[in-house]
Amino acid sequence: MPGFPLACLSSAVEPLRSANEIAGRQVFTWSLITETCAPATASAGMEFSADFSLAEIEGLDCLFLLSGPEAVLEDPVSSSGRLRFLARHGVALGAVAGGVFPLARSGVLSGRRCAVHWSYRAAFETAFPDCTVVDRLAVRDGSVLTVSGASAMFEVCLELVCHALGEAAMNEVACILQHPIIRSANSRQKVPVLQSGRTVDEMPPAVKQAMSIFLENVESPVGIRDVARMAGISPRQLERSFRTATGLSPGEYYRRQRLKAARQMVRHSWDSISDIAHAVGYASSSTLTLHYRKFYGITPVQDRKQTFRPDTREPVGIIAVP
Repeated sequence: MPGFPLACLSSAVEPLRSANEIAGRQVFTWSLITETCAPATASAGMEFSADFSLAEIEGLDCLFLLSGPEAVLEDPVSSSGRLRFLARHGVALGAVAGGVFPLARSGVLSGRRCAVHWSYRAAFETAFPDCTVVDRLAVRDGSVLTVSGASAMFEVCLELVCHALGEAAMNEVACILQHPIIRSANSRQKVPVLQSGRTVDEMPPAVKQAMSIFLENVESPVGIRDVARMAGISPRQLERSFRTATGLSPGEYYRRQRLKAARQMVRHSWDSISDIAHAVGYASSSTLTLHYRKFYGITPVQDRKQTFRPDTREPVGIIAVP
């Protein structure tokens, strides 16, 4: 779909191309498909021609949707119906990065577990409460496979190579493309810690547990004393550990996490600012706007206008939410 991340496409194709070279035969084949067979421009501005339209495809084993989170189907009724038809008739459907949004809008993900990139998890959970987001690189639920991002897609394709050609071929593909560490697709995503060069999995146990509690309680904020109790340490210990690990107090970290969740919804949804405020635990939109402007230097309304073209819901570009 227009605006798809180019890295996700190359991460899908290059391991399979290398595997074909190693095998000396065409084990894997692929095609580029767009909704109407029109060319699609990647987020980096490069245009790619399509082999088929969504309506024309036949004989596929699997179909992955690649897009940014703002992407919408041009004909949501017939194209969503086509995706559901393919799912019912044996085609394994998947989504990479923001492609999880249009796949969820099609109804294919309803009631399923899925992997969603951490940078727009809050926006996805708000938009699709009937889906269960799992903190993994990739998640398979029945015949549907969701993949959190480009590197995760690389891991998924390495597993395909391993299944088709064996572990030695998988290892050779990884080495050819200088992929230093082969991770299971079931591994957790790497999530950066605010104002730190470290990731959440590198935090001390109590701090990591507190961060997890904060993440699970965005809409209904919990008190720091309660968080300390659930983490099994005193409030003073939690304060000291948090400042040492992140440079922030637990309360400030929590507030910034809620603001980050708000920004995801501002940029990746059309919920009202009032609804977004309530979704991240603010009593009013005015308080959210005050804190939002202080942290990001811009109001939620201004941020949304910069993200989307005036008077439309078309994205200006794929925007990474820090």
